[in-house]
Amino acid sequence: MASDHARHLITPVSPLGLVEMTRKRTRESLQHILCEDCPSCDGRGFILTAETVCFEVFREIIRQARQFDFEEALVLAHPDVVELLLDEQAAGLADIAEQAGTSIRLQTEALYLKDQFDVVLM
Repeated sequence: MASDHARHLITPVSPLGLVEMTRKRTRESLQHILCEDCPSCDGRGFILTAETVCFEVFREIIRQARQFDFEEALVLAHPDVVELLLDEQAAGLADIAEQAGTSIRLQTEALYLKDQFDVVLM
């Protein structure tokens, strides 16, 4: 712990032979990294970010490819997610399609919340 820059506290050995160590958190929690405030309830809850949903879509396609044989996958998702899949995550989407041995079509669904998606096998 000598080289650790975060503030920490180590207590002496207790009568039960336990040592308590605490360390100050130095980065944001996973919830703040993977989620954003919910627009429906004015920030009282959280929903997954579009980028996190993209990775969930990738995992679902891979999971389906391991279980079923299909020619094409249709991904129904919020417009922000589809836009991200076509733009920043296009290379990842192509890799997943090659890995699954199938083609992947994307379709926007305006009524879906940002963290909702469906993968339809064809």
